[in-house]
Amino acid sequence: MSVPLLKIGVVLSTMAMITNWMSQTLPSLVGLNTTKLTAAQGGYPDRSIGVLPANPEESWQVYSSAQDSEGRCVCTVVAPQQTMCSRDARTKQLRQLLEKVQNMTQSIQVLDQRTQRDLQYVVKMEDQLRGLETKFRQVEENHKQNIAKQYKVIKAKMAELRPLIPVLEEYKADARLVQQFKEEVQNLTSSLSLLQQEMGAYDYDDLHSRVISLEERLRACMQKLGHCRKKKTTLSDLTTHRLNMCHKYTHPSVRVDAGLSNTSQKVMACGKLTGISDAITIKTSGSRFGSWMTDPLAPEGDTRVWYMDGYHNNRFVREYKSMADFMTSDNFTSHRLPHPWSGTGQVVYNGSIYFNKFQSNMIIKFDFKTSTISKSQRLDNAGYSNTYHYAWGGHSDIDLMVDEGGLWAVYATNQNAGNIVISKLHPLTLHIIQSWTTNHPRRSAGESFMICGTLYVTNGYSGGTKVYYAYHTNSSTYEYIDIVLQNKYSHISMLDYNPRDRALYAWNNGHQVLYNVTLFHVIRSEQL
Repeated sequence: MSVPLLKIGVVLSTMAMITNWMSQTLPSLVGLNTTKLTAAQGGYPDRSIGVLPANPEESWQVYSSAQDSEGRCVCTVVAPQQTMCSRDARTKQLRQLLEKVQNMTQSIQVLDQRTQRDLQYVVKMEDQLRGLETKFRQVEENHKQNIAKQYKVIKAKMAELRPLIPVLEEYKADARLVQQFKEEVQNLTSSLSLLQQEMGAYDYDDLHSRVISLEERLRACMQKLGHCRKKKTTLSDLTTHRLNMCHKYTHPSVRVDAGLSNTSQKVMACGKLTGISDAITIKTSGSRFGSWMTDPLAPEGDTRVWYMDGYHNNRFVREYKSMADFMTSDNFTSHRLPHPWSGTGQVVYNGSIYFNKFQSNMIIKFDFKTSTISKSQRLDNAGYSNTYHYAWGGHSDIDLMVDEGGLWAVYATNQNAGNIVISKLHPLTLHIIQSWTTNHPRRSAGESFMICGTLYVTNGYSGGTKVYYAYHTNSSTYEYIDIVLQNKYSHISMLDYNPRDRALYAWNNGHQVLYNVTLFHVIRSEQL
């Protein structure tokens, strides 16, 4: 900014020097030695320089003004009549001087215009520099504030991550147990590989005896590793599940009630869901919506199937004597409920059916043996009548389900902003033992089911379907997963887990289907 100002000063100084030179040198060049001052029009003092000869008609004068009203340098010359001094040598000299003065005046005017333009540019640049300086100050202040905010955010994230350190330490401690599990699986793989190589060298009877022998060895291995439930395992099950291990389910909210049968006191093996098989179609019957199930606490040999068509305005439950009867015939016994049910979230548990009464949040326990209501209880604050239903609708506001830990209810409330609420129910009194609130919207869920105290939620009910959300009640935490669920008939309106069969029962667009599940179990050293 100092260079343009210096330039303006040089220009003004040059103009003053030229004016001074003209006022002092011009009279002496033309032979004038008389000077007088007059007042020019406009109030500016002018310097008048002239020579007064004897004859007034031959007189002439030269006027020069240092500045006019606009600050420009002006020189004025008044000559005598042309006839009187046209041949005078001084007249020619004066004309030459006049031309030079005019040229210098034009140059000074151009220089003055440039000076004014540069002055405006300097003023403009000064304003811009001041604005830029202000912006620099603002940027500096904002930078300091942003650093402080970023530090707070990083500090908060570090506080969130700090609780994960013990979890990582626990994973490190379990690495040795995982290694032991790998060794057991490798031994099993070797046996299966050997059997596969020898399959072509034996007849059917010999091969069958080898399969039975292998099953016995695997069953003994499971018992050694803490397997607490005997189950007949086929060769296809073995190749699908790859020796699923388990540990005892010790959820703090689960307890064995004295009123339950001895069957309910068996300890169920638990694990984390890692895979779901392709759909196995059992039967094609009924409407687009419905539910079917077996009793997970039924006595040994009791394989009755319970069948409920539709999701409202129906009271009749079909009872088939066995899965074979259900698949091959229409011989059934019909039970009439005292009230119509709502949705497809019914469950048969320990000889009774638990269902949601239509257009209410009432849970009813109906005993098949006595054909009476043994207990009814309202589920406080639970939405009903298509308030917080599954994505497919169908009055599916309240979904009852069973897993290794007992009876559960999955629903939503206004207090939890329509998100899923999980409640553990007492099977005799229907009172809530404990509840968990999740952050998953109920209406965004296609279906859900419980396995070992974990609620698994599907992303939809039609088209491509997968299990993508899991809420663990034993730790009150959730995670997003990605397990494909084959939606064979494009509309799932019921999906429930049976802990005895280790299978998912589904109603898929008028088809009753089953899915085998794969669970992953961690065997701790104290259980070996």
